[in-house]
Amino acid sequence: QVQLVESGGGLVQAGGSLRLSCAASGLTFSAYAIGWFRQAPGKGREFVAGVRRSGGGTYAADSRFSISRDNAKNTVYLQMNSLKPEDTAVYYCAAAVGMSFQAAGYAYWGQGTQVTVSS
Repeated sequence: QVQLVESGGGLVQAGGSLRLSCAASGLTFSAYAIGWFRQAPGKGREFVAGVRRSGGGTYAADSRFSISRDNAKNTVYLQMNSLKPEDTAVYYCAAAVGMSFQAAGYAYWGQGTQVTVSS
């Protein structure tokens, strides 16, 4: 059974930083690309960052965010800096066989972690 578990969310003031973690189990972790998406109330799910299965290619929708993976720990990290109130959303990690910037490309999803940025 594939499980993706996000952690590290919470309440932070504008300008602050958070590091989210995504721990995976039940799959050959190194064989999957991992993406982070977020969804704010009333909005669709949007791509935040992604990392190829080899870790050789990383992508972020905003230069304030960076993604990394540790295949030995079956974990992916999302570092978020200079946070803004508009970054407030539920953040999800997801696994896909191939790198994708679309939510539909991901087969497995975590339950999400709330990030709230206060002004």
